[in-house]
Amino acid sequence: MTNTKEYPDMSAIEVITSVQRRRRWSVEEKRAILEEVEQPGNSISSVARRLGVNPNLLFRWRKLQREGALVAIGADEGVVPVSEVKQLKARVRELERLLGKKTMEAEILKEAIAIAREKKLLLLPPLPGKDFSR
Repeated sequence: MTNTKEYPDMSAIEVITSVQRRRRWSVEEKRAILEEVEQPGNSISSVARRLGVNPNLLFRWRKLQREGALVAIGADEGVVPVSEVKQLKARVRELERLLGKKTMEAEILKEAIAIAREKKLLLLPPLPGKDFSR
């Protein structure tokens, strides 16, 4: 791929003869590219053409940057899909519901034990004291 800024004529053709691996862009490189896109006179299409990438990639990076994903990546935090977040939130709600239910059952059992102890104490005959003789 050529690194010329513009193509003055269409006579230059690039032939790809081997399968290349996907390029990996660091967070700093992505930020620098997005800053370049914002410079007056530049567009996403022109920068993408110069880099030899699809403009959709730069649009996606810009969207992620606006959503704060690049900040999360830079801080070594994981970025997960929205669908996974929704599933996890639903799971947390279900676990909180179950925890509330079990907490209520435990409170009911504690009250039942306390009542049973009181009844048991009431049903017991009085303990023989010093003034009771046999």
